[in-house]
Amino acid sequence: MVGTRAVVAAVTRADADATVVLPAVGPGAGAGAGAGLGGAARQGFANLVGVGLAAVAGFGLNIVIARGWSVREAGMFFAATSAFMIAASAARLGTDVGTVYFVSRQRTLDRRDQIRGTILAGLLPVLVVGTLLGVAGWLAAPALARVTMPEAGPGAVTALRVLLAFVPLAALNDYALAACRGFGQMRPLLTVERLGRTLVQFLAVSVAAWLGLSATVALPLAWVVPYLLAAVAALIWLGRLVGRAGRQVARPVPAGEMVGPFWRFTGPRAISSVAAIVVQRMDIVLLSALRGPADAAIYTAATRFLALGQLSSVALSSSVQHRLAAAFARDDRADARQLYQAATGWLVLLSWPAYLVFAAFAAPMLSLFGAGYGGGRRVVVLLALTMLVATGCGMVDMVLNMAGRTAWTFYNAMGGTVLNVVANLLLIPRYGILGAALAWTLSILVTNLVPLTQLWWSMRLHPFGAGTRAAMALAVVALGLPLGAASLLGVSLPVLALVAVAGTGAYLAGAWRWRRTLHLDALRSLRRGGKRAGADPATRS
Repeated sequence: MVGTRAVVAAVTRADADATVVLPAVGPGAGAGAGAGLGGAARQGFANLVGVGLAAVAGFGLNIVIARGWSVREAGMFFAATSAFMIAASAARLGTDVGTVYFVSRQRTLDRRDQIRGTILAGLLPVLVVGTLLGVAGWLAAPALARVTMPEAGPGAVTALRVLLAFVPLAALNDYALAACRGFGQMRPLLTVERLGRTLVQFLAVSVAAWLGLSATVALPLAWVVPYLLAAVAALIWLGRLVGRAGRQVARPVPAGEMVGPFWRFTGPRAISSVAAIVVQRMDIVLLSALRGPADAAIYTAATRFLALGQLSSVALSSSVQHRLAAAFARDDRADARQLYQAATGWLVLLSWPAYLVFAAFAAPMLSLFGAGYGGGRRVVVLLALTMLVATGCGMVDMVLNMAGRTAWTFYNAMGGTVLNVVANLLLIPRYGILGAALAWTLSILVTNLVPLTQLWWSMRLHPFGAGTRAAMALAVVALGLPLGAASLLGVSLPVLALVAVAGTGAYLAGAWRWRRTLHLDALRSLRRGGKRAGADPATRS
């Protein structure tokens, strides 16, 4: 396990090498195409470590909840937290994309006088809408509980109210951390969110489980209070960055002048971001409403493996997002293409082995949650294989957003959401948790393959570079085929484990053999602690 000090030190080096400000703009401004790969690798590695720690803590958190309370209580809590996440995403209004896009461009184009106004243009609506949703959720909690958790009893109302009262704080936390990423800063995301909130949440819930406290008050409070601490720390950090960026600005542009441009870009994303979280969480709510909290708990446990597999995507997108925004601001398609393809190769290299292992070891991994969770095996296998397609497309939605195509991502997200909800309503009553997994599979395929087609049609960008193809071939040959054959033959668990170990060794050897094709040579920059000339002072702390 990597120590916290080492993780923070890695991010410190990554932040020091954040995106360089390039005042020159135009097609020819990208003569250094690919120069950002080293910085992306540094930040991606540091983020990967942080996300890994957070994912392990989050996975452990779900195990603690599943073992600390009954299946019915765990299902009620998971449904309530899903409602909270949907409300918090709605309150965020898509600003997690808008702030990164605008602040990255303003730094790249040396328009620092617009940064403070941009931050305020997004911050105030998030605060107002978050507060309104929190109040509305508190008042509507009895009706929500009756519809979504009919078997949970009056305790569900209390749990919902405790969680929804913290919606404004969760939205502000996400907004502030996204704005920090616009400055090229990864440390706030790592220390406040990945290491701070997640680990405090895990410890608080573990104490509540150890003391045998209630699932209706103590458990929701232990889970949600860390958002308060994180929001305070994130807002203070953002205030420091905004202050530094404005030190040499004589006359900052008023926030009122930035409202129009900011919300014309961010507005479509506000709805599409809600649609995305609905796709991720609505199935749990519908399972609780249509099949009961027990099925919701089993499905939640089964889909938690996806969170572990997605940690590489989260880490890489955080480090590449602002760099892509800067490349598109310079109209540097070559740099954008290289970043997109290299990041997709890294994503496949890191995530495909995880998903293949999850599919092969679904049954023993579900046993970690305790008795009664084995029914989620088919869900794990189906979604793990589906995620191979999704990760093979790379961070396609984020690339479209950074290219300014937020209207397209809006329509894509809305289509995927409608498909997901309709499929859930049709399939859950008959097939239960497998029906929910089939509905999610359909929406995953649509929301990845459609934007992939749009990106190629509009800008001739695609993720299938030499590194991506090499990573896919390595994963299939070293792990996919051996584990698939062993599973079909029904070998014992020890034999399956030996196959996995041998396959992993072959996979690592292949990755080293084709390290240049996979752009792993960019990771050599991890050993460099020096700052590049011209680095933006606002990115240092």
